Amino acid sequence: MRLGDLAQLVRAPAALSVPGDVLAGAAAAGRPLNARVLGTIGSSVCLYWAGMALNDYADATVDSVERPQRPVPSGRVPRRTALAVAGGLTAAGLGLAVAANGRRGLLGALPLTGLIWAYDLGLKATPAGPATMAAARTVDVLSGALTAAPTATALRRGAAPAALVGAHTYTLTALSRHEISGAPTRVPAATLAVSTATALAAALPVRGTASTTAPVDFRTPATAVTPATAITPATAVTTTGTFAYLATYGTAQARAVRDPSAANVRRAVGAGILGLMPLQATLTARAGARAVAAALGVVHPLARRLARRISPT
Repeated sequence: MRLGDLAQLVRAPAALSVPGDVLAGAAAAGRPLNARVLGTIGSSVCLYWAGMALNDYADATVDSVERPQRPVPSGRVPRRTALAVAGGLTAAGLGLAVAANGRRGLLGALPLTGLIWAYDLGLKATPAGPATMAAARTVDVLSGALTAAPTATALRRGAAPAALVGAHTYTLTALSRHEISGAPTRVPAATLAVSTATALAAALPVRGTASTTAPVDFRTPATAVTPATAITPATAVTTTGTFAYLATYGTAQARAVRDPSAANVRRAVGAGILGLMPLQATLTARAGARAVAAALGVVHPLARRLARRISPT
């Protein structure tokens, strides 16, 4: 098996959408970046790749008809090898979680693993499929919050970004069911409405963070800038992330509403996988972690370029 075939099997560039889950949760909990957070990111990336390999193992028969170019149905990667890769990456993900956070690391990694394997091996084609994938991303964000601060307060603070990432993932998974045959217009119309609401909710400031606090110049009352009107660095990053999210995923969904063909739905799904990154940047910035959010924003165009070489879907 060539390295390029392995990269296609696990959709390697799409994993760039994973670190932002953990970072958004950690930022909400007040500690956006440390060694434990980096370990949790590594764990989540391994589990994401495991899910991609397991997906191709489970879908080998269907893919032989619908996606014969994929590594398994094309014969470039044996089916049993895909399963072995999934198992190995799962073990690596759980191992990294323990190495970074001890047994506490399994509080997020084990549920995430269970959701991934349940989705790929049984729930994907059922009505519970979109909710299962949404739950997986939700757990990933909460894992970041717990890694930063293993307290009930951290979970509470991480709940809002986790719910918004979960909402995005639900729309994406619902759309992905129509990549082959196209969708009824109501499907992309509904997902566009939900993702637009998600973007607007993500842009709302969080009380008590840097994104809601602007400096006030009391020395010149006539020209003083009030907190309500000041544009802070956090506000700038948040606004940029929101617009980038809507410009990529939102625009692709709008195109699918006008023409819900299979090709347009696939483009919307691809845009949504990587479009999660500016949403994560928005959530991270509004929690006050501007530099981390800006880094996510910088990586997004790189991920889109890499996706032209290796499809994220």
